[in-house]
Amino acid sequence: MATIEATQAPTIAQLNDRFRQGDHTLGQVRPTQCINGLSSEDQQELFRLLRTFDDFTPGNDPYGEHDFGAIEFKGEVFNWKIDYYAPDLVHGSEDPGDLTKTIRVLTLMHSSEY
Repeated sequence: MATIEATQAPTIAQLNDRFRQGDHTLGQVRPTQCINGLSSEDQQELFRLLRTFDDFTPGNDPYGEHDFGAIEFKGEVFNWKIDYYAPDLVHGSEDPGDLTKTIRVLTLMHSSEY
């Protein structure tokens, strides 16, 4: 993937927040097998926690893109991450700030799967 310039970070963070909070026109959400194995109620709560996540710090968000986080739920840690793909979903996006060149893929997983 191309190096992302720091000046793009606020735009990318805004797009990632929109996507994570429910604007799925920007990409796809892919829960892992572990997440799919949880009860419907637990899945719903995890996704609610994902949508409302706002604990970004220099330690977990060093580039300011809001593309990774960890959620504590029922005494366990679940991670989520956003990757940037070209529209073919094969290659990395050359410009994650450009909606015509990027499809976001959010993966939600148990920390043991990371």
